[in-house]
Amino acid sequence: MPAHTPAEALAEFKRIVAIIVVIAIVMVIGALTYLHLTSSLDASTVIATIFGVFFSVVLGCGLFAAAFFSSKSGHDQNVTDASKSERERP
Repeated sequence: MPAHTPAEALAEFKRIVAIIVVIAIVMVIGALTYLHLTSSLDASTVIATIFGVFFSVVLGCGLFAAAFFSSKSGHDQNVTDASKSERERP
């Protein structure tokens, strides 16, 4: 995998987060559509579905995006190098 500068990694992270938000919105629309077709919707169901689906998708995908950001920005290598030097000390 090619090395990225921290600025490039941050720009890519922001782009991925924007895509994740769009996907989360599409998932909320899909969930509400499904619930509308299979049962009646009231205000509490709509609010719970919006918050539950949106935040679940954003949190789950966002954590993966943060892991990739950490790897691409060089933070993981800094930790690996620091722990390697501690293991090599007598």
